[in-house]
Amino acid sequence: MSAIHLKNLTKSFGDFAALKTMDLEIADGEFMALLGPSGCGKSTTMNMIAGMEEPTSGKILFGERDMAGVPMGRRGVGFVFQNYAIFTHMSVRQNLAYGPRMRGAAKAEIDRRVCAIAEMLQLTPLLDRKADRLSVNILQRVAIGRSAIMEPAIFLLDEPLSNVDAAFRAVMRTELKQLQRQFRQTMVYVTHDQLEAMTMADRIAVMDHGVLQQVGTPLEVYNNPANVFVARFIGAPGMNLLRGRPAESDRGLVVDLGPLGVTPPLPDGLASTVRAMRGDVLYGFRPEQVTLAERGLSMRVSFVERIGARTIVHLGEGEGAVKAVFENDVGLSVGQTAVVAPPASSVRVFDATTGVSVKAG
Repeated sequence: MSAIHLKNLTKSFGDFAALKTMDLEIADGEFMALLGPSGCGKSTTMNMIAGMEEPTSGKILFGERDMAGVPMGRRGVGFVFQNYAIFTHMSVRQNLAYGPRMRGAAKAEIDRRVCAIAEMLQLTPLLDRKADRLSVNILQRVAIGRSAIMEPAIFLLDEPLSNVDAAFRAVMRTELKQLQRQFRQTMVYVTHDQLEAMTMADRIAVMDHGVLQQVGTPLEVYNNPANVFVARFIGAPGMNLLRGRPAESDRGLVVDLGPLGVTPPLPDGLASTVRAMRGDVLYGFRPEQVTLAERGLSMRVSFVERIGARTIVHLGEGEGAVKAVFENDVGLSVGQTAVVAPPASSVRVFDATTGVSVKAG
């Protein structure tokens, strides 16, 4: 079995807790992304799965097999690093064939597998070229192929696309997903790039400061972030969060945002939960879901970013600042006043003290 079970997993380096009590189930054949900022513990988690680091406490199981004390070479995992780390004095063909040859595979089998993986990764025309004459983009593709040719049940990738250019990253996102589907591997992918996680992963484990913040499908973590960190980290731009206080009105429960006025009424299910709370809340909505409206938040345009297919409009300032994403021809300019409103169904509310999402009751 190639399912991975992390149970009460912790890792400390002296007094520094790199990972704090992590429980995570990765299904057989699942593409799981470990997503978070630098220093959040995602690479440490991967290194423990690989056997490069020993946990301080807790268990790692592959299926029902406890990995305690099992060295990396006997775990049956493939590993691709941020730095491609291939043999530059060898040809592409020799690099791809290295693993099967070391395991004693027959020449005919090695040739078959080399040709198959080269075709999949568009390396066929380069098979006899020395690696030291290749670009960084192609070197990373060779590194992925060299690991994938071994057909490991578990494939671990630690930010493999961070050193390549943007156009190549877009191509490789598609190729990596196709590779995983073809071999039906369990794939764990470490990244700080949410676009990589959102486009490739079946589920995403969002981490921060050694703590697992949320696990869910890309749409789940985007539409229903578990807390303020996830709300701000997921999305480009992240979720708008405005501090306010719940208040009753003749239209239903609203959030009083002070100088910005009051929000439209909260949906009934959410309002029933918010009524039971005490203290301030954070009123959240995605920039992509904002529309220009006759009634809503009246705010001054402070900056306009035109980035091709869309325009990001910055509204307000300080703690009352929000961003709104429109089509590229939106007729707003700096200094104008815009009235914006999110659809009621897209509004999310968070406890201003704990940062935890408030669920509809």
